[in-house]
Amino acid sequence: MRTRVVLLTSLLIAATVGVLVWQWTSSVRTHVHDSKREEAVATAQTLSFAVLNQIEDANWASIRLNVDLLMRDNTELVYVMVHDARNQDRISAAEPKHLGERFVPDAVPLSATRAALSTTTRRETEVPVLTDVSFLDTVRAHRGDRVLEVAAPVYNVSRERIGTVRIGISLARVDQEVRAAMRNAILLGALALVLALLGGLLVARTLSRPIQRLAADAYKIAGGDLGHRALVDREDEIGSLAKGFNEMSRDLENSFGKLHLTLASFERFVPRTFLSVVAPEGIENIVVGTAATRQISVLFTDLRGFTTLSEGLTPMQVFELLNEYLAKMGEAIDTAGGFVDKYIGDAIMALFDDEHTDGIVRAIVAMRLALRALNVDREARGAPPIVSGIGAHCGSVVMGTIGFASKIESTVIGDAVNVASRVEGMTKDMKLDVLITGDVVARLRDKSAFKLRRIEGNVAIRGRNEPIELYTLDE
Repeated sequence: MRTRVVLLTSLLIAATVGVLVWQWTSSVRTHVHDSKREEAVATAQTLSFAVLNQIEDANWASIRLNVDLLMRDNTELVYVMVHDARNQDRISAAEPKHLGERFVPDAVPLSATRAALSTTTRRETEVPVLTDVSFLDTVRAHRGDRVLEVAAPVYNVSRERIGTVRIGISLARVDQEVRAAMRNAILLGALALVLALLGGLLVARTLSRPIQRLAADAYKIAGGDLGHRALVDREDEIGSLAKGFNEMSRDLENSFGKLHLTLASFERFVPRTFLSVVAPEGIENIVVGTAATRQISVLFTDLRGFTTLSEGLTPMQVFELLNEYLAKMGEAIDTAGGFVDKYIGDAIMALFDDEHTDGIVRAIVAMRLALRALNVDREARGAPPIVSGIGAHCGSVVMGTIGFASKIESTVIGDAVNVASRVEGMTKDMKLDVLITGDVVARLRDKSAFKLRRIEGNVAIRGRNEPIELYTLDE
C-alpha cells in the first residue's frame, strides 16, 4: 500500500512538474522571440521614419551617419541597409560598409533581397547569414547563423516608394535565453521532484491530502496565476516541496514581469491618448479598423538648415543635438496638454485632443521660449543658433488603427493634418517663425492672452480651393 501511494504520488508530482516546466519554457521562448521581433520592427520603423526626408533630399551622407550610429548603439544588429528605389534599388547606405554600393548584398540569400524589395508593407523573416559579418573588427554573426530581417519600404507623401530599409538582428540572444530558461526549469523541476519523492518515502501514509493540495497549487501556477503561492504550514519534506514550488513561481513571476516591462516600453512608440481610443480594453486587444472621429489640433515644427548645421558635427554630436532639441520641444508640448505623435527626421508632429485651442497656442509660446533659452546656452558654448518653423491647424480627423493582422499602426487621418503640415512649410517662404490658421484662433477661449497678428489678406494653400486666414505670434 505504501509503495502504491509513493508511486501514485510520484507520478502526480512528475506530471505537475512536467506541465509547469513545459509551459514555462514555451512561454519564455514565445515571449523572448516576440520581444526580439518587436524590437527589430520598432528599430526598422524608427529608421524608416528618420530617413524619409533625407532620402527625398538624396542626403545619403546623413543617412550613412545615422546607420553607423545605429550599428554602434545596438550590438545585436548584424547589418543595416538602405536601398535607393530611385537608383534601381541600389544599396546607397549600409553597415558594414562592404554591403553598400551594390544592388544585391552577399551576406544574405538572393531570395531574401528579392522579397524585401518587392514587398509593399513591412516584411519580417528569418534568414541565414552566408558569410561572416563584422563591424568595427567585431564579428556580429558567423556564417550559417540565423538573423531576423525586417524590411520596411519608405514612402513619400505621394505614396511612392522611394527606398527600403532593411535591418538584420541576431537571434543568438534569443537562443541563449531559451536555453537558460530550459536549464532553470529542468533544475527547478528536478529539485521539486526529488523533494516530492523524499517526502513520499518518509511519510507515505500522510501524503495524500498535502500532495493533492500542492498539486492544485501547481496547476494554478501552470494555468497562469503566477502570483499564487502554496501554503507552507509544515516543516517536513512536504513543506520543503511547497517552498520549492513557491520559489519556482516567484522566478516565473519575475521573468514574466521583465517581459511585461519590455512590452510596456513599446507603448512609448504609441501615445497614451491613442491607446485610450484604439485599445480601450488593453494593448493586447488592438484590432485593425478601430477608429473614432475627434476634433484635434495639429502642430508641425521642423528645423531649418539642419543638414547644413549637422555637416560640421560628428554623428554623436548630431545625436546629442537632436535629443537636446527634441527634449525641450517635447517638454513644452507635454506641459501644454499635447502629445508627440511622431518624429519625422528632425521634424515633430504633435496633437492636442481638446475642444479649445488654447493649449496648442500655449505650447507654441513655450516652444519658442524654450528654443530661445536653448540658443542662449548654445551661444555660450560657441555653437550656432537653431532656427525652426511652427505651423498649426485644427479640425475633424479620424484617429484609429490601419494596416492588417501582421502590421497595425495608429494614426490620424484628415484634412487638418495636411493643412497643418503645409502651413508649417509656408513659414520659411514667408520668413516667419510661426503660422497659425484662423480656425485655431476662432476656437481660443481667450484671444487676449496671446499676441496674435493677422497676416494681411487670405493665403492660398496647395490642395484647397479656398484661401485661409493666417496669424503669427509676436514675441
